[in-house]
Amino acid sequence: MKAEGIETARRILCVFPRYTSSFGTFEYAYPLTDGVQAFMPPQGLLLIAAYLPANWSVRFIDENIRATSAEDFEWAEAVFVSGMHIQRQQMNDICRRAHSFDLAVAIGGPSVSACPDYYPSFDYLHVGELGDATDDLIARLARDPSRPAQQVVLKTADRLDMTEFPIPAYELADIKRYFLGSIQYSSGCPYQCEFCDIPGLYGRNPRLKTPQQITAELDRLLECGVTGSVYFVDDNFIGNRKAALDLLPHLIEWQKKTGYIMRLACEATLNIAKRPEILEKMREAYFVTVFCGIETPDPDALKAMHKDHNMMVPILEGIETLNRHGLEVVSGIIMGLDTDKPETGDALLAFVDESRIPLLTINLLQALPQTPLWDRLARENRLIHDDARDSNVDFKLPYDQVVSSWRKCMEVAYQPEKLFARYQHQVDFTYANRMPLPATAEQRTWANIKRGLIMLRNIFWKVGVLGDYRKVFWKFALSRLRHGDIESLISVTLVAHHLITFARAASVGQQNASNYSVRLREASVPAE
Repeated sequence: MKAEGIETARRILCVFPRYTSSFGTFEYAYPLTDGVQAFMPPQGLLLIAAYLPANWSVRFIDENIRATSAEDFEWAEAVFVSGMHIQRQQMNDICRRAHSFDLAVAIGGPSVSACPDYYPSFDYLHVGELGDATDDLIARLARDPSRPAQQVVLKTADRLDMTEFPIPAYELADIKRYFLGSIQYSSGCPYQCEFCDIPGLYGRNPRLKTPQQITAELDRLLECGVTGSVYFVDDNFIGNRKAALDLLPHLIEWQKKTGYIMRLACEATLNIAKRPEILEKMREAYFVTVFCGIETPDPDALKAMHKDHNMMVPILEGIETLNRHGLEVVSGIIMGLDTDKPETGDALLAFVDESRIPLLTINLLQALPQTPLWDRLARENRLIHDDARDSNVDFKLPYDQVVSSWRKCMEVAYQPEKLFARYQHQVDFTYANRMPLPATAEQRTWANIKRGLIMLRNIFWKVGVLGDYRKVFWKFALSRLRHGDIESLISVTLVAHHLITFARAASVGQQNASNYSVRLREASVPAE
């Protein structure tokens, strides 16, 4: 559904801010690809772009791909920006640049919705999800696109039902330049983990699109050039288990119709391991990866953070169950918890070895606004507002000891020999459990073959010849070549190269210890 009844035409420039170098955006893998420059197309801005009146002209720029030019600003009548806390400085910088052209700038998304005070220079603050505040913003700009005399805060009281969401304007983005495609099925999560801001921002009762909407969005992504993996960005894919079961048969039929050209991935709580009826259909729909917020193998810590649902099944048993259904587990891990001990780092490394999870996003605890953790630490006077630190939490253990332990874990866990050994386990015991795919014409297109050859050339030269871990790489690569498994050779090496490179920088203090930290390793950008 689009905003309707607006006769005045406007020109809107939607700008997505660049990311600071991050463990989770895989930028070190991009030089091995066929031209990837950014992680995932931003759902929020592309949804807003699709919702704007049909007679409005919209231009979308992702500054991870290219900077907004003077010509872009001169073309526009108003600028829309959206992003997360980690992009705060960059969003404020976009505002400053737009104001130099005397343009009104509106900001929406999760960061401003949680912390409106972070953005004092913006003309319009859109707080909350798509809904009546969006309609109000559009109406105001239709009447007058110039900058208001003072900041206007618009808060969504009546959210648009997700069944009325338009397909995000994927066609405005250069989809082939993204590492992954992205799609959203639901919003919200029923759980109340202490550190998570999702229930506070989006509610505990997941709101849903229809299965028909999802297959239509997948069709659009396919039209726009996505042929690799598509990530369901839902906070918890099984937040509504019945809805997930209703969706999966539609995904299975869509995959059959399109020749299984897509690999699907999602986020879900680990208790998905207790739902074989869901896992079996996910396997048939060709889900290949699931991100689980394991956070810690320590039961006392899980109880303290109100993540008891991770203990509904023993963690290692749950991981093995997912692996048996062909699902590679990616794990979120948090260090710096109140329950941590001096030996926690060693226990974490033992867990990495036992679980054989290749990719673990190991972060220092960061308190986010609108979370129970933030409120508790504020009461305890343990929030530290110093952007020079890797965390805003006053840990129970000495800060330097926690950071040092994190660096050691990154260094050891992502040693090439250890990482490729874990990936070899995945090949043997997880990938082998995936549903055998029929050979389809969709997979054998010249465009796909050319893409694969370009990536193989880059991998063989940059890793196999120039890389300092080339012996480890070739041991894995030759095994895959002997089995004719080019797909695993490419996908594993892309991710592994990023993890190894990032972890080496992290272990010597050249990367942030939290994906949520606003600390910048590169030069700060100016704000107004």
